Amino acid sequence: MTPEPTGQLIPTPTGHDLILTRSYRASADDVWASVTEPERTARWFGPWRGRAAAGLTVEVQMVFEESAPWCPLRIEACEPPRRLAVSMEDEAGSWSMELLLAENDGTTELRLVHHLASTDHLGQTGPGWEYYLDMLTAARTRGPLPDFEDYYPAQKAYFESLA
Repeated sequence: MTPEPTGQLIPTPTGHDLILTRSYRASADDVWASVTEPERTARWFGPWRGRAAAGLTVEVQMVFEESAPWCPLRIEACEPPRRLAVSMEDEAGSWSMELLLAENDGTTELRLVHHLASTDHLGQTGPGWEYYLDMLTAARTRGPLPDFEDYYPAQKAYFESLA
């Protein structure tokens, strides 16, 4: 089974924004907890440790990546339950992203916005975020976890075609 890619690429003054969206029949507070509480992030991305607040850095363990590394993650902005902006540097480079939540009639839309200075690695980045957002959905519904091999390289060409 190959999941359908949903990402969109929007030009910005400093590069591009890769935007992926998911909707949940839940309050913004509940979805916010899924993306900020260490016990809940551990189910789909990885746990984190440290004191969390805007301007501070926590460590997040990327348990679904090879060798499950612990990486510093800087919290740029934290506006519960609507906006979380973070940045990170790792062996793949530096990146900046936001999670934006909007609730309407009992449904919360989550938008992941990855701010890209370059689209050079879009063919790998896009499928990775599709996978992680589907991991979030599976964790929230207690459904089966997706397999990364269903996303990459299957979605690579789609994301490369956006640039």
